[in-house]
Amino acid sequence: MFRKLVLTLLTFFVAFNVTAAEIDKTQPYEMMKQVSEQAFERLKAEQDKIHQDPDYLKVIVEEELMPFVNEKYAALKLLGPNLKGAKREDVSKFIVAFRAYLISSYAQVLTQYTDQTIEFGPETKRSANKNITSVKVDIIDAPRPNIKLEFKLRRDKKSGEWQVFDMIAEGISLLSSKQSEWSTKLRQEGIAAVAEELEALSKQAIRFESAAK
Repeated sequence: MFRKLVLTLLTFFVAFNVTAAEIDKTQPYEMMKQVSEQAFERLKAEQDKIHQDPDYLKVIVEEELMPFVNEKYAALKLLGPNLKGAKREDVSKFIVAFRAYLISSYAQVLTQYTDQTIEFGPETKRSANKNITSVKVDIIDAPRPNIKLEFKLRRDKKSGEWQVFDMIAEGISLLSSKQSEWSTKLRQEGIAAVAEELEALSKQAIRFESAAK
């Protein structure tokens, strides 16, 4: 379920012809539309290269997706109560490992790309003093039912720029699901141990599932 939803997140950000520096990050709704409108074109154009070297997807994610994702904020929210009494170096290690894990995970899910399309919901009205907003979309994946998603974004108070930190599908937060998945290990083994596991997972080669069978 969530592998497919992560693919949807990538659909918005991974592929476009302009650089991250040319995207206006102070307008979250327009930012996501501008990026997503060109997403499928690059995925289609780069399929030969991707199939020759699946790890190339990690490069695409690193260069094109991560500028629009606030992995630090997401990692700290994921750690939640585990931050209490935690060593600063362990937290820093976790953030770095979590970022690498996201890149690898998103790259792996991107191997499932087909011909999905998207439809944006109306722009959410927000007050000037609110630093959290959302963008709602429908994923058209016929003949399967549409998938309704909501992307959560946070604004940096200093720069005024917005970044994605979570995705909600069918009322379930992707960030919260990972928090539940890792909570026991974090509590029993500690932040550093989980960071080491995430780092190891991030180094695994990207493989197309059909080729792995």
